[in-house]
Amino acid sequence: MRLSRFQALTSLLLAAVLSAPALATNTDTKAATPGTLNYVEGQASIGSQTLQSNDIGSAQLQAGQTLSTTNGKAEVLLTPGVFLRVGSNSSVQMISPNLADTEIAVDQGSAILEVSQIYPQNDIRINEDGATARIQKTGLYAFDAAQGQIRVFDGKAEVLDGDRHVTVKGGHEVSLSEAEQTGKLKARGFDKQQYENTDLYRFSSLRSSYLAEANESSARVYVSNGWYGPGWVGAGWYWNPWFSTYTFIPADGVLYSPFGWGFHSPLFAYRSPVIVGGFRHFGVGYRPPVFMGHRGTFGHVTGRPAFRARRSTSAFHGAYRARPEDGFHGSAGFRGGFHGRR
Repeated sequence: MRLSRFQALTSLLLAAVLSAPALATNTDTKAATPGTLNYVEGQASIGSQTLQSNDIGSAQLQAGQTLSTTNGKAEVLLTPGVFLRVGSNSSVQMISPNLADTEIAVDQGSAILEVSQIYPQNDIRINEDGATARIQKTGLYAFDAAQGQIRVFDGKAEVLDGDRHVTVKGGHEVSLSEAEQTGKLKARGFDKQQYENTDLYRFSSLRSSYLAEANESSARVYVSNGWYGPGWVGAGWYWNPWFSTYTFIPADGVLYSPFGWGFHSPLFAYRSPVIVGGFRHFGVGYRPPVFMGHRGTFGHVTGRPAFRARRSTSAFHGAYRARPEDGFHGSAGFRGGFHGRR
């Protein structure tokens, strides 16, 4: 049977991904734990150690250590599915790097916390200016030590300052400097769009889209004929050597980041949209990606796209993101934890 040009291109790309060396076959393994450096650009350091690109995946922020930036940014892994991104001229201190007890202090500047998955057993706390934000739901959280603000774009946090506490939901913020003057913690609404053009927010959105691409690349490696392949141990961080980063792979289904990017489990990697164009990572000339349909369990293209898409603003890849309300959802119980670096 003669294949169309589209079918031939799709088959070639799938074969290239699925025939790549399995991530699980490399014996050079290093576990990713809370505090692992996952990205750095510009000037950043942990203590007296200046961070370079070759420190990604190996440098770790230990209890009591401080990560500082000047003209630079950094991304740190916390629990699986939780990323802490540190802005320029900022510093954060690791208080507790434990899986079930994770605590960070934002001492200077700004940081954004992306939470794509959280379990009831997780206790994730971000400290700022003597107050503590206990993260309770998936979402996006911003911390500004210079202005004394804790902001919840999406999600839910319990903010405690001494004997005062307040629940902060999506679209609300707390001013700690105002609380010092009035003696009360109060959550008030804010305009999300006002902050979406800030440097750290745009950086976080780009990193989230890049990690979603790395997820899809890694998830497909762990699938063979619709079954979980060797090396798959469940939800956790998985090192992707082609993207030079750890990415998050959920236990089941598809989870969405607060920016709308999907993290696929291995089985659902086949159910992701078929995209034609934009294949820069395969050496093919760039064209704007176009959705052609969905893959079935065994990779066949079927039906119409299950969600509308938005174009990425990334300068280095052409991905699309799904609106969470339109696509697949779901996760299973925590089965894996942190997977080794490959």
